[in-house]
Amino acid sequence: MSYNIALQFEDGVSRIIPCEPNELIADAAYRAKINIPLDCRDGACGTCKCHCESGSYTMGDYIDDALADDEAASGYVLTCQMKPTSDCVVRVPASSAACKTEVGAHGGKLTKIQRDSSTTVSFLLEAERPLAFLPGQYVNLMVPGSKETRSYSFSSAPNKSELAFLIRDVPDGLMSTYMRQKAQPEDFMMFTGPYGSFYLRPAVRPILMLAGGTGLAPFLSMLLWLKENPTDQPIRLAYGVNTNDDLVELETLDELKSNLPNFEFFTCVVDQESGHPRQGYVTNHLSGDDLHDGNVDVYVCGPPPMVEGVRKWMSGVGVTPRNFHFEKFSSANEAVAA
Repeated sequence: MSYNIALQFEDGVSRIIPCEPNELIADAAYRAKINIPLDCRDGACGTCKCHCESGSYTMGDYIDDALADDEAASGYVLTCQMKPTSDCVVRVPASSAACKTEVGAHGGKLTKIQRDSSTTVSFLLEAERPLAFLPGQYVNLMVPGSKETRSYSFSSAPNKSELAFLIRDVPDGLMSTYMRQKAQPEDFMMFTGPYGSFYLRPAVRPILMLAGGTGLAPFLSMLLWLKENPTDQPIRLAYGVNTNDDLVELETLDELKSNLPNFEFFTCVVDQESGHPRQGYVTNHLSGDDLHDGNVDVYVCGPPPMVEGVRKWMSGVGVTPRNFHFEKFSSANEAVAA
């Protein structure tokens, strides 16, 4: 059994490679033709120092000049001495170009198109093989009949050949127009990825998820992964939209709630005429208790004003979360993650 090692490069590109239990990460990378920084290969120079963001591993011998004790304690590793004991995410302090690797190019057939509402479209692609990615990441999907791409987060779990996407139907939008007027089952679509630093970290403390509109997509991917990899930590999702018609995937969320005992969610609608029991923005319906005195990982995905609104809310509450991960997207779905 091999482990999946996600190499995260400085330019946002991810490559997920297999690594055998007794194999060094550096060797697995070179076997995959990825030239991550490396020099001495014996733990003496520190050239291959990276940060392991999640996963477990063992380390071979190295000297303090290459990796200090405080660095090792905070998750830094030497890939020439690191052997995984689980799947791992490793952040490489170099660009994908510097490591002589390219982002993966993939293709799949369009198998389902569904208009979930007048403002939202969901669709499925059947990829040529199961695709590895981190729950929450996105791909650049090429619009058929053009050379342009749009960035969309997966709304499905990793390591499946059936890939799901949830997108906003933008008036006159290139992908929206294709989906509305031209798309047919069996259409072939190309995409590159995965990309992005907005992905689910290990669930070691309470999780607060805040989704705006189709920013729900990456959270569906995360929750589906958590369904297969349960946690005892409480998970709360606040899902906000502009109008009642924008609320989608509620049946999926109900099903996830029935399968994830520690998961709860609520919805809210900005439109004051909606009649929805919760009106306004998601932060209007949260309290300081949701931040668990700072012992919480906060994830936000939505338009830029929403992300900044969450920042202001946390500042007003006076609580700083242990981790704050966000992804902003524009009307063209260009993601900016941190």
